Amino acid sequence: MNTVRSVIAQSGLPLLEARMIVGHVLNVSRAWMIAHDSDSIAAERLVSIQEMFRRRLSGEPMAYILGQREFMGLVFKTNASVLIPRPDTELLVETAIELLQNQPGATVLDMGTGSGAIAVSVAHYCPQAVVMASDKSAKALAVARENAQNLGARVVFVESDWYEQLPVGKFDLIVSNPPYIHHADSHLEQGDLRFEPPQALTDFSDGLAAIRKIIAGAGGFLQGGGWLWLEHGWDQAESVRSLLMEAGFTNVESRKDLSGIERISGGQWVISE
Repeated sequence: MNTVRSVIAQSGLPLLEARMIVGHVLNVSRAWMIAHDSDSIAAERLVSIQEMFRRRLSGEPMAYILGQREFMGLVFKTNASVLIPRPDTELLVETAIELLQNQPGATVLDMGTGSGAIAVSVAHYCPQAVVMASDKSAKALAVARENAQNLGARVVFVESDWYEQLPVGKFDLIVSNPPYIHHADSHLEQGDLRFEPPQALTDFSDGLAAIRKIIAGAGGFLQGGGWLWLEHGWDQAESVRSLLMEAGFTNVESRKDLSGIERISGGQWVISE
């Protein structure tokens, strides 16, 4: 008999992952599975579970198999069209929230929004802000729009290759988690990254091409006193700070994530009189 216990035991996966998949398909909690571990699983549900086991054993990320990932205490839809939201990026959102708390009506732009995790989280926790999010991928924007709708967040989405198709306007804050992995980095062929959209991971160059473009164009889209904050690679903080200062930003700094890595850098745009 295919009981909950036997199916999990025979999955070939770590216990937590097997339980997550079974719980997802059966739409039950972990506590239910423990209390009902001798219950049999219906044949049609078993087919779905075993297919998900197969996908995970092949290395596919759990976020794509389950179709969702938690970020900033919210649950986001995910699929292979978007980057999987990661805890490291929460630092960028927390910084944005900090800057927006005392600015009712502040305007925010999230560039390269992907799943919309950053923009939707900012809109959720700062409902007084006016949030716009852009991406050049129509498929990614479809996911982002669905996440905004599911979470009741007010976000305006625009299909744009960085600044090229953005409407004319000025923002109080621009944030972005752009592709910043060097094209030759071996990590692109390892783990979850093998399954994520390459254009969301690498700029197919030195890892700073997209960052340079964002910094160079930001002055035309920022209010005087506005801020630009970017997520970047573990070894890129010094380079990003230099780019910001060369472009005319002041109060340039980097902030460390929970691992002690300088994960984001930003600066303030001050228009000289």
